[in-house]
Amino acid sequence: MIQEKMLKNAMKCNYIVPAFNFANFEILRGVIDACIELKSPIILQVSESAMNYFTDNLLLGLIQGIRKIKHPISIHLDHGKTFDVVKRAIKLGFDSVMIDGSTLAYSENVKLTKKVVNYAHARGVFVEGELGVLSVADDDGLLSDKARFTDPEQAKEFVELTGVDSLAVSIGTNHGVNKYIGEPKIHYDILKKIEKMIPNVPIVLHGASLVEKKYVDIINNFGGNITNAIGNENLLKNAYKTHICKINMDTDFRLAVTASTRKFLAENPEKYNPRDYGNASISEVKECAKFRITKICHSENKVK
Repeated sequence: MIQEKMLKNAMKCNYIVPAFNFANFEILRGVIDACIELKSPIILQVSESAMNYFTDNLLLGLIQGIRKIKHPISIHLDHGKTFDVVKRAIKLGFDSVMIDGSTLAYSENVKLTKKVVNYAHARGVFVEGELGVLSVADDDGLLSDKARFTDPEQAKEFVELTGVDSLAVSIGTNHGVNKYIGEPKIHYDILKKIEKMIPNVPIVLHGASLVEKKYVDIINNFGGNITNAIGNENLLKNAYKTHICKINMDTDFRLAVTASTRKFLAENPEKYNPRDYGNASISEVKECAKFRITKICHSENKVK
């Protein structure tokens, strides 16, 4: 399992594997280019809504093309909510899947996750589960009205009962662009307790986008209207020193693409070829990814 190898090595060598969602082709190109240039492994993530956007046949073609790139790349289903979508991803050739039963009752989360683990492992596919609830809604339907931190003792039991390969935890990060109410905070104290309970299990952090002010400002300065966007670039600067081996980022790349597109079209009103502003987006996404690889994940030069 390619992702198992990636995460175990990250845990051993104190870095984080960047797990970047791609919502369109420009994001896909930008993050791959960044990881190849910086010699960083990468997990390319696809949500169910992104699968529907690309369609299975076109996504299959993309995956086949990605496989030909001589670089450590794992393709992952992000936030699979049902057994059926997991089966769909495995059929398309994903290396790993996430089954997200975090908003279910604990017993139901265990039951669903174990079912996925049994199915996926029989087909050589790595499985990520989730325990604890991240708050805030976004357009992928990740909706909950109240965050619930991961219980460390329950995390140990969950891993033992399900046989899951990695565990996504809730320690203060949230999804979307309106991530926080009040002061953002990561509860490293909870993380340390989780690490003691499951010392050999790779830990995953969702909702790790930085929501940089520069992108929000560009969008708003060129006709956008994003309000209450709160991020903190310093929240995760020490995450690579922990057992967090994978962090998920999606919103930042959406912001980067939207910012670069709005700015380009405003400054070049005569342009109409999508490849013109598409190339601008690829360049911005690449720089966005490089910052996260070097300053948050410390995964540069880990590909030999």
